[in-house]
Amino acid sequence: MNRVDVILSERELERLINVIDSSGAPGYSVARHITGRGAHGLVASEALEVTGLGANVHVVVFCEEPITEALRTALRPLLAYYGGVAFLSTCEPI
Repeated sequence: MNRVDVILSERELERLINVIDSSGAPGYSVARHITGRGAHGLVASEALEVTGLGANVHVVVFCEEPITEALRTALRPLLAYYGGVAFLSTCEPI
């Protein structure tokens, strides 16, 4: 089983969900209003944290290998155009 973590602008969440659904993933979890600092600096200020505008989302998907490859292929153009990061890791249910 694999875990795919995606962090991108909250404005692009609907596009990301469409990509996840079209890849055949069985589901996903969304954490909204993610702020912090990355390679491009501060993601959101205190004022933006209150409204959520300008913040990121962290979406986690658990799926098997064939779906992981479909998701990876579909995510690349989305991330290249809109920005964001995605990480893939192997996981094991407890």
